[in-house]
Amino acid sequence: MKKNIVLLIKLLLVVLNASFLNAQGSAGSKSDVEPRTLVDMNTAGILQKGMFAINTEQLPDGVFILKMDVGVFDQFNFGISYGAANFVGKGDVKFYKYPGVNVRLRLFDEEPSFPAILLGFDSQGKGEYVDSLRRFEVKSPGFFVVASKNFSFMGLLSLHGSMNYSLETSDQDKNLNLIVGVEKTIGNQVSVVAEYDFGLNDDEYKIGRGRGYLNAGVRWSIGKGLTIGFDFRNLTNNRISDSFGGDRAFRLEFVSKIF
Repeated sequence: MKKNIVLLIKLLLVVLNASFLNAQGSAGSKSDVEPRTLVDMNTAGILQKGMFAINTEQLPDGVFILKMDVGVFDQFNFGISYGAANFVGKGDVKFYKYPGVNVRLRLFDEEPSFPAILLGFDSQGKGEYVDSLRRFEVKSPGFFVVASKNFSFMGLLSLHGSMNYSLETSDQDKNLNLIVGVEKTIGNQVSVVAEYDFGLNDDEYKIGRGRGYLNAGVRWSIGKGLTIGFDFRNLTNNRISDSFGGDRAFRLEFVSKIF
């Protein structure tokens, strides 16, 4: 456990160092960093070669997730993540058993009449890990393909559609899943996002009720390389354990050019 805490502290120190490097935020119409996620949904956005990003998410039940991504080549990103439940709170910290891996390969750049298309793999789930079902409360995306298209509409309007297959299938729900999402910029520094996860791989009444997951959020680029966000999750009250409806989460992102 002490080793895990030391690892997270070291990664947070990297976050602090990154804040002093020259970069831009990923929200608003003036951003030159492509958003790679909405709330839980992956987009076709990608880091440019030589860019480095660190993201944190703070979710209910003291869940904390730290993620690092790097633009290895022009169209290829690689990232790792790690997290824990009850990281903030009382009692024992419940560290995730394994780190997550995120690999992104953009097959096609966006054209005026054609969306950007990206193929990827993401093994990081969210929330507490349910040992009896061998899955996270929010399943990891697993293998996914996503298409994203930007439109000029009072700033920028982005539409996204994704299909994914999670490897978390011990709950006997092995269906392909669909997600759709939208991002709208509000001025130079702010964006609002929304997504609907159909939950086709989470409708066996083990965790999900079969309604799908509706998530929304706001993003604000507050400085060079720094974007903060606030999310409203599970607005459909799809999760059986959430008797009082949805929940809230906070996120932080640093982006920097490193080579």
